[in-house]
Amino acid sequence: MIAKLKETYPALTHRNFRYFWFGQCISLIGTWMQSTAQQWLVYSLTKSALLLGLLGAAQFGPVMFLSLFAGVFIDRYPKKRLIIFTQITLMIQAFVLALLVWSGHVTYWHVLILAVFLGLINTLDTPTRQSFMPELVAKKDLRSAIGLNSAIFNVARMIGPALSAVLMAKYGTGLLFFFNGISFIPVIFGLYLIKTNPPENKTVRKKVLVEILEGLRYIRQSPPLRSTVLSMLAVGTFVMNFNVIIPLYAAEVLKQGVNGYAFLLSATGAGSLVGALMVASWAKGNPKLRLLFGSGFIVSTLLMVLEPIHILPLAAVTFAIIGFFTIVFATTANSTMQINSSEQFRGRVMSVYSFAFLGTTPIGNLFAGSIIQKLGVGMGILICGAVSGLLIMLIVINTLMKKHTPQPNV
Repeated sequence: MIAKLKETYPALTHRNFRYFWFGQCISLIGTWMQSTAQQWLVYSLTKSALLLGLLGAAQFGPVMFLSLFAGVFIDRYPKKRLIIFTQITLMIQAFVLALLVWSGHVTYWHVLILAVFLGLINTLDTPTRQSFMPELVAKKDLRSAIGLNSAIFNVARMIGPALSAVLMAKYGTGLLFFFNGISFIPVIFGLYLIKTNPPENKTVRKKVLVEILEGLRYIRQSPPLRSTVLSMLAVGTFVMNFNVIIPLYAAEVLKQGVNGYAFLLSATGAGSLVGALMVASWAKGNPKLRLLFGSGFIVSTLLMVLEPIHILPLAAVTFAIIGFFTIVFATTANSTMQINSSEQFRGRVMSVYSFAFLGTTPIGNLFAGSIIQKLGVGMGILICGAVSGLLIMLIVINTLMKKHTPQPNV
């Protein structure tokens, strides 16, 4: 059975990847517990869709403004050291949030400021961890590694909210933030056990802005990278606003409390887990753009059909299907970026991916929050899906036109 498992998921044959992966298995549960608790804490304090959207903008704003700069530093410095630094800092942030809640004096502004701090660290952490993958596995197993990382992310997305619902109801949100802080310890320990030989960095250091422009030019000149970034910008901005959409949909459309909210998050995670495991088993070959475009368009369409659904079980099934196609889209995009990037530009390429995936969240959160506030939850979600679907169609048309346009001889 173990041999079959390793054949299906070859990334697990690499010891360094196993150290990293098992640490993430624990830490990501804590991350989702904190995310769930933070969103519910803010909504409980404010009862405002707009302020909930502002929280997302505060947390992901640093990614929007600073991710391109982060990419330059990732290409310059050892990735393992950077990840150890970010993990320790994230642990401290979680403990501070727990202490504030336990003090009984936590306010919306405390949570907002700590969300900005969290965003600053994640701006460096996320693309560094993604760029670290080729140092942990052989290139032929890279797609498997990315899929397995997505799988544990979504296992955590099921377990974390479910645990959060039980613990929040009995102990409040402070304990969840504390558990998240503790969960970083296995990751830090695993990182110290990892022994890698980082590829020699032969890049001649230039001014930061020059290196950023070189990275953007590199992406623009690669059709797979360019199409992937544009698609992620569309879906990442208008579809992946689940931190705003799900609590509002649970509370105002389904008339559910924290248990209904956690149930929808877990359903989304279950669908995502199935999608991630499926993609991880497709270890051979390069990901196809038609899979990227198709899954992006499907998830946009599914978001539109939520508007008339007012029954929790049916809503949960719909969110599970949304989760499935969202993770197929995101994992395919990540694999495409990694496989089509040279080591010299990997940090900058993945920082642009992080910008498209996470950095657009402030715009998306504010768009979703404000339009829901004005038109209602159902109509707001429908418009988000429609805009994303239209943009995907335009990107497909543009890609096909460029593919069939003769290139001038130089």
